[in-house]
Amino acid sequence: MLHFMRRGPRAFASKLALSVVALSTALASPVLAAGKTITAVMHSDLRIIDPIFTTAYITRDHGYMVYDTLVAPDSSFKIQPQMADWKISDDKLTYTFTLRDGLKWHDGAPVTAEDCVASLKRWAAVDGMGQKLLDFTASIEATDAKTITLKLKEPYGLVLDSIGKPSSRVAFMMPKRLAETPPDKQIPEQIGSGPFKFVASEFQPGVKAVYVKNTDYVPRKEPASWTSGGKVAKVDRVEWITMPDSQTAVNALQSGDIDFMENLPYDMLPVLEANKEITIEVSNKFGFQTLGRMNFLYPPFDNVKVRRAALLAMNQKDVLDALVGNAKYQKVCGAFFVCDTPFATEVGAETLVKGNGMAEAKKALAESGYDGTPVVVMAPGDVTTLKAQPIVAAQLLREAGFKVDLQATDWQTVVSRRASQKPPKEGGWNMFFTNWVAADVSNPIANLSIGGQGKKGGWFGWAEDAKIEQLKDAFVRAPSIDEQKKIAADIQKEAYEQVIYIPLGQYLLPSGWRKSLTGVLDGPATPLFWNVDKSE
Repeated sequence: MLHFMRRGPRAFASKLALSVVALSTALASPVLAAGKTITAVMHSDLRIIDPIFTTAYITRDHGYMVYDTLVAPDSSFKIQPQMADWKISDDKLTYTFTLRDGLKWHDGAPVTAEDCVASLKRWAAVDGMGQKLLDFTASIEATDAKTITLKLKEPYGLVLDSIGKPSSRVAFMMPKRLAETPPDKQIPEQIGSGPFKFVASEFQPGVKAVYVKNTDYVPRKEPASWTSGGKVAKVDRVEWITMPDSQTAVNALQSGDIDFMENLPYDMLPVLEANKEITIEVSNKFGFQTLGRMNFLYPPFDNVKVRRAALLAMNQKDVLDALVGNAKYQKVCGAFFVCDTPFATEVGAETLVKGNGMAEAKKALAESGYDGTPVVVMAPGDVTTLKAQPIVAAQLLREAGFKVDLQATDWQTVVSRRASQKPPKEGGWNMFFTNWVAADVSNPIANLSIGGQGKKGGWFGWAEDAKIEQLKDAFVRAPSIDEQKKIAADIQKEAYEQVIYIPLGQYLLPSGWRKSLTGVLDGPATPLFWNVDKSE
Protein backbone atom coordinates (compact mmCIF):
# COMPACT_ATOMS: atom_id res chain seq x y z
CA MET A 1 0.00 0.00 0.00
CA LEU A 2 1.14 3.55 -0.71
CA HIS A 3 1.33 5.07 2.74
CA PHE A 4 1.87 8.59 1.45
CA MET A 5 -1.60 8.53 -0.07
CA ARG A 6 -3.12 8.38 3.45
CA ARG A 7 -1.29 11.17 5.20
CA GLY A 8 -3.37 13.61 7.17
CA PRO A 9 -2.97 17.35 7.84
CA ARG A 10 -0.36 16.81 10.57
CA ALA A 11 1.79 14.69 8.26
CA PHE A 12 1.45 17.28 5.50
CA ALA A 13 2.45 20.07 7.87
CA SER A 14 5.52 18.11 8.95
CA LYS A 15 6.44 17.42 5.34
CA LEU A 16 6.02 21.11 4.48
CA ALA A 17 8.19 22.14 7.42
CA LEU A 18 10.91 19.70 6.36
CA SER A 19 10.73 21.05 2.80
CA VAL A 20 11.18 24.61 4.06
CA VAL A 21 14.19 23.51 6.13
CA ALA A 22 15.63 21.71 3.11
CA LEU A 23 15.12 24.81 0.98
CA SER A 24 16.87 27.09 3.45
CA THR A 25 19.70 24.56 3.85
CA ALA A 26 20.13 24.18 0.10
CA LEU A 27 20.13 27.90 -0.56
CA ALA A 28 22.65 28.57 2.22
CA SER A 29 25.73 27.89 0.10
CA PRO A 30 28.98 27.36 2.01
CA VAL A 31 30.64 29.84 -0.30
CA LEU A 32 28.75 32.94 -1.40
CA ALA A 33 28.71 32.82 -5.19
CA ALA A 34 30.29 35.74 -6.99
CA GLY A 35 28.33 37.01 -9.97
CA LYS A 36 25.08 35.62 -11.31
CA THR A 37 23.51 32.46 -9.90
CA ILE A 38 20.49 30.56 -11.20
CA THR A 39 18.64 28.40 -8.67
CA ALA A 40 16.50 25.68 -10.24
CA VAL A 41 14.19 22.93 -9.04
CA MET A 42 14.53 20.05 -11.47
CA HIS A 43 12.09 17.18 -12.04
CA SER A 44 14.09 14.87 -9.78
CA ASP A 45 16.99 15.02 -7.39
CA LEU A 46 20.37 14.00 -8.81
CA ARG A 47 22.04 10.91 -7.40
CA ILE A 48 23.53 8.96 -10.33
CA ILE A 49 25.98 11.29 -12.08
CA ASP A 50 27.33 9.05 -14.85
CA PRO A 51 25.30 9.86 -18.00
CA ILE A 52 26.23 6.59 -19.72
CA PHE A 53 25.34 4.42 -16.71
CA THR A 54 21.62 5.31 -16.79
CA THR A 55 18.94 6.65 -19.12
CA ALA A 56 17.44 8.83 -16.35
CA TYR A 57 16.79 12.33 -17.68
CA ILE A 58 18.13 14.11 -14.61
CA THR A 59 21.46 12.40 -15.30
CA ARG A 60 21.24 13.37 -18.98
CA ASP A 61 20.60 16.97 -17.88
CA HIS A 62 23.67 16.78 -15.65
CA GLY A 63 25.58 15.43 -18.64
CA TYR A 64 24.77 18.49 -20.74
CA MET A 65 26.10 20.76 -18.00
CA VAL A 66 29.46 19.01 -17.75
CA TYR A 67 30.13 17.28 -21.08
CA ASP A 68 30.01 18.08 -24.78
CA THR A 69 29.26 16.09 -27.93
CA LEU A 70 31.02 15.65 -31.27
CA VAL A 71 27.93 16.67 -33.24
CA ALA A 72 24.41 17.81 -32.33
CA PRO A 73 21.01 18.58 -33.93
CA ASP A 74 19.70 22.09 -34.52
CA SER A 75 16.07 23.24 -34.55
CA SER A 76 15.74 22.14 -38.18
CA PHE A 77 16.60 18.55 -37.17
CA LYS A 78 19.92 18.93 -39.01
CA ILE A 79 23.07 17.51 -37.44
CA GLN A 80 25.70 20.22 -36.96
CA PRO A 81 29.39 20.18 -35.94
CA GLN A 82 29.92 20.65 -32.19
CA MET A 83 33.29 19.42 -30.94
CA ALA A 84 34.17 18.21 -34.43
CA ASP A 85 33.34 18.57 -38.09
CA TRP A 86 33.37 15.62 -40.49
CA LYS A 87 33.88 14.33 -44.01
CA ILE A 88 32.26 11.29 -45.62
CA SER A 89 34.05 9.25 -48.26
CA ASP A 90 32.50 8.86 -51.70
CA ASP A 91 31.67 5.20 -51.02
CA LYS A 92 29.92 6.22 -47.75
CA LEU A 93 32.08 3.79 -45.77
CA THR A 94 34.47 6.17 -44.00
CA TYR A 95 33.55 9.04 -41.66
CA THR A 96 36.45 11.27 -40.65
CA PHE A 97 35.87 13.57 -37.67
CA THR A 98 38.31 16.41 -36.93
CA LEU A 99 38.29 18.01 -33.47
CA ARG A 100 38.12 21.80 -33.41
CA ASP A 101 40.79 23.90 -31.75
CA GLY A 102 40.64 25.02 -28.13
CA LEU A 103 39.05 21.94 -26.58
CA LYS A 104 40.18 21.26 -23.01
CA TRP A 105 39.03 18.96 -20.26
CA HIS A 106 38.08 20.60 -16.98
CA ASP A 107 41.40 19.48 -15.48
CA GLY A 108 43.27 21.47 -18.14
CA ALA A 109 44.36 18.56 -20.35
CA PRO A 110 43.70 18.82 -24.10
CA VAL A 111 40.87 16.79 -25.62
CA THR A 112 42.29 14.12 -27.92
CA ALA A 113 40.88 11.79 -30.53
CA GLU A 114 41.81 8.82 -28.31
CA ASP A 115 39.55 10.24 -25.58
CA CYS A 116 36.68 10.50 -28.02
CA VAL A 117 37.14 7.01 -29.46
CA ALA A 118 37.01 5.54 -25.96
CA SER A 119 33.93 7.65 -25.19
CA LEU A 120 32.13 6.52 -28.34
CA LYS A 121 32.85 2.87 -27.59
CA ARG A 122 31.56 3.14 -24.01
CA TRP A 123 28.39 4.89 -25.15
CA ALA A 124 27.74 2.54 -28.07
CA ALA A 125 28.02 -0.54 -25.87
CA VAL A 126 24.79 0.31 -24.01
CA ASP A 127 22.78 2.73 -26.19
CA GLY A 128 20.24 1.33 -28.66
CA MET A 129 21.32 3.49 -31.59
CA GLY A 130 24.95 3.03 -30.60
CA GLN A 131 24.60 -0.75 -30.56
CA LYS A 132 23.08 -0.74 -34.01
CA LEU A 133 25.86 1.55 -35.25
CA LEU A 134 28.43 -0.91 -33.92
CA ASP A 135 26.76 -3.69 -35.92
CA PHE A 136 27.67 -1.77 -39.06
CA THR A 137 31.11 -0.59 -37.89
CA ALA A 138 34.33 -2.25 -39.06
CA SER A 139 36.61 -0.05 -36.94
CA ILE A 140 36.82 3.21 -35.05
CA GLU A 141 40.21 4.61 -34.15
CA ALA A 142 42.25 7.74 -33.54
CA THR A 143 44.44 8.27 -36.59
CA ASP A 144 46.15 11.27 -35.00
CA ALA A 145 45.61 13.55 -31.98
CA LYS A 146 42.68 15.38 -33.59
CA THR A 147 41.26 12.83 -36.05
CA ILE A 148 38.70 10.09 -35.42
CA THR A 149 38.19 7.63 -38.27
CA LEU A 150 35.07 5.46 -38.34
CA LYS A 151 34.96 2.76 -41.04
CA LEU A 152 31.77 0.88 -41.88
CA LYS A 153 31.20 -2.64 -43.17
CA GLU A 154 28.42 -1.31 -45.40
CA PRO A 155 26.78 2.10 -45.85
CA TYR A 156 24.66 3.15 -42.88
CA GLY A 157 22.62 6.33 -43.07
CA LEU A 158 22.20 6.87 -39.32
CA VAL A 159 25.85 7.43 -38.34
CA LEU A 160 25.53 11.15 -37.61
CA ASP A 161 22.01 10.86 -36.17
CA SER A 162 23.30 8.21 -33.75
CA ILE A 163 26.38 10.09 -32.56
CA GLY A 164 24.36 13.32 -32.36
CA LYS A 165 21.21 11.96 -30.71
CA PRO A 166 20.01 14.61 -28.24
CA SER A 167 18.61 12.47 -25.46
CA SER A 168 19.27 9.37 -23.39
CA ARG A 169 21.79 8.03 -23.78
CA VAL A 170 23.80 10.90 -25.29
CA ALA A 171 27.26 10.29 -26.77
CA PHE A 172 29.02 12.58 -24.30
CA MET A 173 32.79 12.86 -24.60
CA MET A 174 34.99 12.28 -21.55
CA PRO A 175 38.70 11.64 -20.91
CA LYS A 176 39.98 8.23 -21.96
CA ARG A 177 40.80 7.22 -18.37
CA LEU A 178 37.12 7.69 -17.47
CA ALA A 179 35.68 6.36 -20.73
CA GLU A 180 37.54 3.08 -20.22
CA THR A 181 35.34 2.41 -17.18
CA PRO A 182 32.98 -0.48 -18.03
CA PRO A 183 29.54 0.97 -18.81
CA ASP A 184 27.93 -1.08 -16.03
CA LYS A 185 30.13 0.71 -13.49
CA GLN A 186 29.99 4.41 -12.69
CA ILE A 187 32.90 6.68 -13.55
CA PRO A 188 34.84 7.86 -10.46
CA GLU A 189 34.91 11.60 -11.24
CA GLN A 190 33.15 14.21 -13.34
CA ILE A 191 35.62 15.69 -15.82
CA GLY A 192 34.13 16.95 -19.06
CA SER A 193 34.84 19.70 -21.56
CA GLY A 194 31.42 21.38 -21.45
CA PRO A 195 30.35 24.92 -20.54
CA PHE A 196 29.98 24.25 -16.79
CA LYS A 197 32.06 22.42 -14.20
CA PHE A 198 30.57 20.15 -11.57
CA VAL A 199 31.42 21.23 -8.00
CA ALA A 200 31.95 17.88 -6.31
CA SER A 201 32.68 19.46 -2.92
CA GLU A 202 29.17 20.96 -2.78
CA PHE A 203 27.27 17.94 -4.12
CA GLN A 204 24.68 16.73 -1.61
CA PRO A 205 22.59 13.95 -3.16
CA GLY A 206 18.96 14.60 -2.34
CA VAL A 207 19.68 18.23 -1.48
CA LYS A 208 21.74 20.15 -4.02
CA ALA A 209 23.99 19.94 -7.09
CA VAL A 210 26.17 22.89 -8.08
CA TYR A 211 27.81 23.91 -11.35
CA VAL A 212 30.11 26.84 -12.09
CA LYS A 213 31.01 28.49 -15.36
CA ASN A 214 33.90 26.87 -17.23
CA THR A 215 35.98 29.95 -18.04
CA ASP A 216 38.22 27.92 -20.35
CA TYR A 217 35.35 26.81 -22.58
CA VAL A 218 35.51 28.17 -26.13
CA PRO A 219 31.96 28.24 -27.55
CA ARG A 220 31.18 27.79 -31.21
CA LYS A 221 30.38 31.01 -33.02
CA GLU A 222 26.97 29.86 -34.31
CA PRO A 223 23.85 30.83 -32.31
CA ALA A 224 22.62 28.27 -29.81
CA SER A 225 19.98 26.01 -31.36
CA TRP A 226 18.66 22.98 -29.48
CA THR A 227 21.82 21.15 -28.36
CA SER A 228 24.02 22.64 -31.09
CA GLY A 229 25.71 25.98 -31.64
CA GLY A 230 27.38 28.30 -29.18
CA LYS A 231 27.08 27.02 -25.62
CA VAL A 232 27.69 30.37 -23.95
CA ALA A 233 27.50 30.26 -20.15
CA LYS A 234 26.08 33.69 -19.28
CA VAL A 235 25.82 33.08 -15.54
CA ASP A 236 28.57 32.16 -13.12
CA ARG A 237 26.80 29.46 -11.17
CA VAL A 238 23.80 27.13 -11.42
CA GLU A 239 22.35 25.40 -8.36
CA TRP A 240 19.87 22.55 -8.63
CA ILE A 241 17.81 22.49 -5.43
CA THR A 242 15.91 19.34 -4.47
CA MET A 243 12.39 20.17 -3.37
CA PRO A 244 10.08 17.13 -3.55
CA ASP A 245 7.00 19.01 -2.32
CA SER A 246 5.59 20.81 -5.39
CA GLN A 247 3.63 23.35 -3.32
CA THR A 248 6.83 24.45 -1.58
CA ALA A 249 8.59 24.72 -4.95
CA VAL A 250 5.76 26.77 -6.45
CA ASN A 251 5.80 29.10 -3.45
CA ALA A 252 9.57 29.49 -3.82
CA LEU A 253 9.18 30.31 -7.51
CA GLN A 254 6.52 32.92 -6.81
CA SER A 255 8.55 34.55 -4.03
CA GLY A 256 11.74 34.61 -6.08
CA ASP A 257 13.65 32.20 -3.80
CA ILE A 258 14.23 30.06 -6.90
CA ASP A 259 14.48 31.17 -10.53
CA PHE A 260 13.37 28.10 -12.46
CA MET A 261 11.04 25.12 -11.95
CA GLU A 262 11.23 22.39 -14.56
CA ASN A 263 7.91 20.63 -13.95
CA LEU A 264 4.95 22.79 -13.00
CA PRO A 265 2.06 20.88 -11.39
CA TYR A 266 -0.98 21.07 -13.66
CA ASP A 267 -3.39 21.86 -10.85
CA MET A 268 -1.39 24.94 -9.86
CA LEU A 269 -1.14 26.44 -13.35
CA PRO A 270 -4.06 28.90 -12.87
CA VAL A 271 -2.31 30.48 -9.87
CA LEU A 272 1.02 30.69 -11.67
CA GLU A 273 -0.52 32.07 -14.85
CA ALA A 274 -1.86 35.01 -12.81
CA ASN A 275 1.65 35.93 -11.65
CA LYS A 276 3.08 38.52 -14.06
CA GLU A 277 6.62 37.85 -12.83
CA ILE A 278 6.63 34.25 -14.11
CA THR A 279 6.97 32.90 -17.65
CA ILE A 280 5.20 29.60 -18.36
CA GLU A 281 6.19 27.68 -21.48
CA VAL A 282 6.40 24.14 -22.82
CA SER A 283 10.10 23.93 -23.66
CA ASN A 284 9.90 20.44 -25.13
CA LYS A 285 7.14 20.94 -27.68
CA PHE A 286 7.46 17.35 -28.90
CA GLY A 287 6.23 16.11 -25.56
CA PHE A 288 6.64 12.85 -23.71
CA GLN A 289 5.41 9.28 -23.99
CA THR A 290 4.62 7.60 -20.69
CA LEU A 291 4.83 3.82 -20.47
CA GLY A 292 4.80 0.72 -18.29
CA ARG A 293 7.59 -1.84 -18.49
CA MET A 294 7.43 -5.43 -17.24
CA ASN A 295 10.25 -7.71 -16.10
CA PHE A 296 10.49 -10.63 -18.55
CA LEU A 297 12.84 -12.66 -16.36
CA TYR A 298 10.46 -13.73 -13.57
CA PRO A 299 6.84 -14.74 -12.99
CA PRO A 300 4.26 -13.67 -13.67
CA PHE A 301 5.42 -11.57 -16.65
CA ASP A 302 7.76 -14.19 -18.08
CA ASN A 303 4.49 -15.61 -19.47
CA VAL A 304 3.32 -13.73 -22.58
CA LYS A 305 -0.30 -14.70 -21.88
CA VAL A 306 -0.11 -12.92 -18.51
CA ARG A 307 1.52 -9.88 -20.14
CA ARG A 308 -1.31 -9.73 -22.66
CA ALA A 309 -3.88 -9.84 -19.89
CA ALA A 310 -2.13 -6.90 -18.22
CA LEU A 311 -2.11 -4.98 -21.50
CA LEU A 312 -5.83 -5.56 -21.98
CA ALA A 313 -6.50 -4.19 -18.50
CA MET A 314 -4.77 -0.87 -19.20
CA ASN A 315 -6.67 2.28 -20.16
CA GLN A 316 -4.70 5.25 -21.46
CA LYS A 317 -7.33 7.85 -20.65
CA ASP A 318 -7.50 6.79 -17.00
CA VAL A 319 -3.73 7.15 -16.72
CA LEU A 320 -3.58 10.52 -18.50
CA ASP A 321 -6.51 11.94 -16.53
CA ALA A 322 -4.71 11.09 -13.29
CA LEU A 323 -1.31 12.22 -14.54
CA VAL A 324 -2.35 15.42 -16.33
CA GLY A 325 -6.08 16.05 -16.11
CA ASN A 326 -5.96 18.83 -18.69
CA ALA A 327 -6.97 18.17 -22.30
CA LYS A 328 -4.61 20.92 -23.47
CA TYR A 329 -1.59 18.92 -22.33
CA GLN A 330 -2.54 15.25 -22.88
CA LYS A 331 -3.19 12.95 -25.83
CA VAL A 332 -4.39 9.36 -26.08
CA CYS A 333 -2.02 7.67 -28.54
CA GLY A 334 -1.32 4.00 -29.20
CA ALA A 335 1.68 4.61 -31.48
CA PHE A 336 4.93 3.17 -30.12
CA PHE A 337 6.82 5.72 -32.23
CA VAL A 338 4.70 8.73 -31.20
CA CYS A 339 1.65 10.19 -32.90
CA ASP A 340 2.08 12.73 -35.71
CA THR A 341 5.42 11.30 -36.81
CA PRO A 342 6.27 9.43 -40.05
CA PHE A 343 6.15 6.07 -38.23
CA ALA A 344 2.93 6.56 -36.30
CA THR A 345 0.35 3.77 -36.52
CA GLU A 346 -2.44 2.46 -34.30
CA VAL A 347 -1.80 -1.21 -35.17
CA GLY A 348 -2.43 -3.33 -32.08
CA ALA A 349 -3.55 -0.47 -29.86
CA GLU A 350 -7.33 -0.88 -30.10
CA THR A 351 -8.28 -1.77 -26.52
CA LEU A 352 -5.55 0.41 -25.02
CA VAL A 353 -6.78 3.62 -26.62
CA LYS A 354 -10.47 2.78 -26.30
CA GLY A 355 -10.15 1.58 -22.73
CA ASN A 356 -12.60 -1.27 -23.28
CA GLY A 357 -10.47 -4.33 -22.64
CA MET A 358 -11.21 -5.13 -18.98
CA ALA A 359 -13.68 -7.97 -19.59
CA GLU A 360 -11.27 -9.53 -22.07
CA ALA A 361 -8.39 -8.99 -19.60
CA LYS A 362 -10.20 -10.96 -16.87
CA LYS A 363 -10.90 -13.81 -19.28
CA ALA A 364 -7.32 -13.82 -20.61
CA LEU A 365 -5.83 -13.84 -17.11
CA ALA A 366 -8.07 -16.72 -16.03
CA GLU A 367 -6.87 -18.72 -19.05
CA SER A 368 -3.19 -17.75 -18.73
CA GLY A 369 -2.22 -20.05 -15.89
CA TYR A 370 -1.56 -17.11 -13.56
CA ASP A 371 -1.09 -18.54 -10.07
CA GLY A 372 -1.60 -15.43 -7.98
CA THR A 373 2.08 -14.41 -7.85
CA PRO A 374 2.12 -10.82 -6.51
CA VAL A 375 3.14 -8.19 -9.04
CA VAL A 376 5.77 -5.93 -7.45
CA VAL A 377 5.17 -2.43 -8.82
CA MET A 378 7.63 0.34 -7.97
CA ALA A 379 5.79 3.59 -7.20
CA PRO A 380 7.94 6.74 -6.87
CA GLY A 381 6.23 9.51 -4.93
CA ASP A 382 8.74 12.31 -5.40
CA VAL A 383 8.37 13.09 -9.12
CA THR A 384 5.23 14.85 -10.32
CA THR A 385 5.18 13.07 -13.68
CA LEU A 386 5.62 9.57 -12.24
CA LYS A 387 3.24 9.46 -9.27
CA ALA A 388 -0.02 8.65 -11.01
CA GLN A 389 0.89 5.86 -13.42
CA PRO A 390 1.68 3.07 -10.92
CA ILE A 391 -1.34 3.90 -8.76
CA VAL A 392 -3.79 3.80 -11.67
CA ALA A 393 -2.15 0.73 -13.21
CA ALA A 394 -2.26 -1.11 -9.88
CA GLN A 395 -5.99 -0.45 -9.61
CA LEU A 396 -6.59 -1.72 -13.15
CA LEU A 397 -4.44 -4.81 -12.60
CA ARG A 398 -6.31 -5.66 -9.39
CA GLU A 399 -9.63 -5.24 -11.19
CA ALA A 400 -8.43 -7.72 -13.81
CA GLY A 401 -7.57 -10.27 -11.09
CA PHE A 402 -3.89 -9.66 -10.37
CA LYS A 403 -2.44 -9.50 -6.88
CA VAL A 404 -0.39 -6.30 -6.68
CA ASP A 405 2.34 -5.28 -4.25
CA LEU A 406 2.58 -1.52 -4.75
CA GLN A 407 5.84 -0.40 -3.16
CA ALA A 408 6.27 3.29 -2.35
CA THR A 409 9.74 4.61 -3.09
CA ASP A 410 11.50 7.56 -4.72
CA TRP A 411 12.54 7.89 -8.35
CA GLN A 412 16.28 7.58 -7.82
CA THR A 413 15.69 4.30 -6.00
CA VAL A 414 13.67 3.13 -9.01
CA VAL A 415 16.52 4.19 -11.31
CA SER A 416 18.95 2.07 -9.30
CA ARG A 417 16.63 -0.86 -8.55
CA ARG A 418 15.33 -1.34 -12.09
CA ALA A 419 18.87 -2.34 -13.13
CA SER A 420 18.75 -5.33 -10.77
CA GLN A 421 18.10 -8.75 -12.28
CA LYS A 422 17.39 -10.28 -8.87
CA PRO A 423 14.02 -11.97 -8.27
CA PRO A 424 11.30 -9.68 -6.87
CA LYS A 425 11.50 -11.45 -3.49
CA GLU A 426 15.20 -10.51 -3.29
CA GLY A 427 14.83 -6.80 -4.05
CA GLY A 428 13.95 -7.06 -7.72
CA TRP A 429 10.72 -5.94 -9.36
CA ASN A 430 7.95 -6.87 -11.80
CA MET A 431 6.85 -3.51 -13.22
CA PHE A 432 7.88 0.12 -13.30
CA PHE A 433 6.77 3.23 -15.17
CA THR A 434 8.77 5.90 -16.88
CA ASN A 435 8.57 8.64 -19.50
CA TRP A 436 10.49 9.13 -22.71
CA VAL A 437 10.84 12.40 -24.60
CA ALA A 438 9.51 12.00 -28.13
CA ALA A 439 13.03 12.21 -29.57
CA ASP A 440 13.92 9.00 -27.74
CA VAL A 441 11.08 6.90 -29.14
CA SER A 442 10.25 8.39 -32.54
CA ASN A 443 11.69 5.53 -34.61
CA PRO A 444 12.52 1.84 -34.06
CA ILE A 445 16.27 2.44 -33.68
CA ALA A 446 16.08 5.38 -31.29
CA ASN A 447 13.46 3.65 -29.15
CA LEU A 448 15.65 1.82 -26.63
CA SER A 449 12.78 0.01 -24.91
CA ILE A 450 11.51 -1.59 -28.15
CA GLY A 451 14.53 -3.90 -28.35
CA GLY A 452 14.54 -7.66 -27.97
CA GLN A 453 18.12 -8.34 -26.91
CA GLY A 454 17.32 -9.97 -23.59
CA LYS A 455 19.92 -10.04 -20.81
CA LYS A 456 22.78 -9.13 -23.13
CA GLY A 457 22.46 -5.48 -24.00
CA GLY A 458 18.72 -5.21 -23.48
CA TRP A 459 16.97 -2.40 -21.62
CA PHE A 460 15.62 -2.90 -18.09
CA GLY A 461 13.04 -5.69 -18.22
CA TRP A 462 15.27 -7.61 -20.64
CA ALA A 463 12.72 -8.54 -23.29
CA GLU A 464 14.03 -11.15 -25.71
CA ASP A 465 12.56 -11.10 -29.20
CA ALA A 466 14.65 -12.14 -32.21
CA LYS A 467 11.91 -11.10 -34.64
CA ILE A 468 12.01 -7.49 -33.50
CA GLU A 469 15.79 -7.40 -33.85
CA GLN A 470 15.52 -8.82 -37.38
CA LEU A 471 12.89 -6.22 -38.28
CA LYS A 472 15.10 -3.43 -36.91
CA ASP A 473 17.93 -4.62 -39.15
CA ALA A 474 15.53 -4.56 -42.10
CA PHE A 475 14.41 -1.05 -41.11
CA VAL A 476 17.91 0.44 -41.29
CA ARG A 477 18.52 -1.23 -44.66
CA ALA A 478 15.16 -0.23 -46.16
CA PRO A 479 15.59 1.68 -49.45
CA SER A 480 12.69 4.12 -48.94
CA ILE A 481 10.64 5.87 -46.30
CA ASP A 482 7.56 3.93 -47.43
CA GLU A 483 9.33 0.65 -46.81
CA GLN A 484 10.50 1.91 -43.42
CA LYS A 485 6.91 2.81 -42.51
CA LYS A 486 5.77 -0.70 -43.36
CA ILE A 487 8.53 -2.27 -41.27
CA ALA A 488 7.83 0.10 -38.37
CA ALA A 489 4.20 -1.05 -38.41
CA ASP A 490 5.36 -4.70 -38.35
CA ILE A 491 7.61 -3.91 -35.38
CA GLN A 492 4.73 -2.30 -33.52
CA LYS A 493 2.47 -5.28 -34.25
CA GLU A 494 5.09 -7.65 -32.80
CA ALA A 495 5.69 -5.35 -29.83
CA TYR A 496 1.99 -5.38 -28.95
CA GLU A 497 1.68 -9.13 -29.45
CA GLN A 498 4.64 -9.79 -27.13
CA VAL A 499 3.84 -6.78 -24.89
CA ILE A 500 7.39 -5.45 -25.07
CA TYR A 501 6.08 -2.46 -23.15
CA ILE A 502 2.77 -0.63 -22.71
CA PRO A 503 2.56 2.91 -24.13
CA LEU A 504 0.18 4.87 -21.93
CA GLY A 505 -0.24 8.08 -23.89
CA GLN A 506 1.50 11.37 -24.55
CA TYR A 507 1.66 14.64 -22.68
CA LEU A 508 3.22 18.09 -22.69
CA LEU A 509 4.89 19.50 -19.62
CA PRO A 510 5.05 23.24 -18.86
CA SER A 511 8.07 24.78 -17.12
CA GLY A 512 8.14 28.08 -15.26
CA TRP A 513 10.81 30.69 -14.63
CA ARG A 514 11.12 34.18 -13.26
CA LYS A 515 11.07 36.89 -15.92
CA SER A 516 14.53 37.88 -14.74
CA LEU A 517 15.73 34.90 -16.83
CA THR A 518 16.12 35.31 -20.59
CA GLY A 519 17.42 33.06 -23.34
CA VAL A 520 15.82 29.82 -22.14
CA LEU A 521 16.14 27.36 -25.03
CA ASP A 522 13.54 24.92 -26.33
CA GLY A 523 14.19 21.55 -27.94
CA PRO A 524 13.85 17.78 -27.53
CA ALA A 525 16.19 17.64 -24.51
CA THR A 526 15.51 20.41 -22.01
CA PRO A 527 16.23 22.21 -19.77
CA LEU A 528 19.58 23.60 -20.92
CA PHE A 529 21.31 26.31 -18.93
CA TRP A 530 23.74 27.75 -21.43
CA ASN A 531 22.43 30.82 -23.31
CA VAL A 532 20.37 31.71 -20.20
CA ASP A 533 21.04 35.11 -18.66
CA LYS A 534 19.74 36.60 -15.44
CA SER A 535 19.06 40.29 -14.82
CA GLU A 536 19.77 41.75 -11.40
